Amino acid sequence: MTRRQQEGGGEEWAAIRRGWFFGADALKQELLAQASERVGAQHYGAERQESGEVKAERMVREELQKRRWTEEELARRRKGDPGKVRIARRLRRETTMTLGWIAQRLNMGVWTHVSNLLRADWSSRRRERECQK
Repeated sequence: MTRRQQEGGGEEWAAIRRGWFFGADALKQELLAQASERVGAQHYGAERQESGEVKAERMVREELQKRRWTEEELARRRKGDPGKVRIARRLRRETTMTLGWIAQRLNMGVWTHVSNLLRADWSSRRRERECQK
């Protein structure tokens, strides 16, 4: 093994040394989808991030389908579109994705804009609930 390492050609082993997975991409996606529901303390940051992203992408697809939007429609709509804000709110509530990731994925501008939209949405929903009492 030492001789092989000295001879070079270790590029094919680099993925094993650096990553957590070695195999076909389809299998990796299937495992990530399963793991997104069962991430525990024994999982490391890279696994958590990757499985969280799979879960978030699934949610975005569900929300787009529910609204009958395409990816092109999502990009075409305003940055502060109420539908985009609802999707962002769900992503923040049910995933660990950052505001930056959400802003980029939903074409909402910078993360601070998303933060302001979510805060304003939360405040207006709270006022509505108080008025209904």
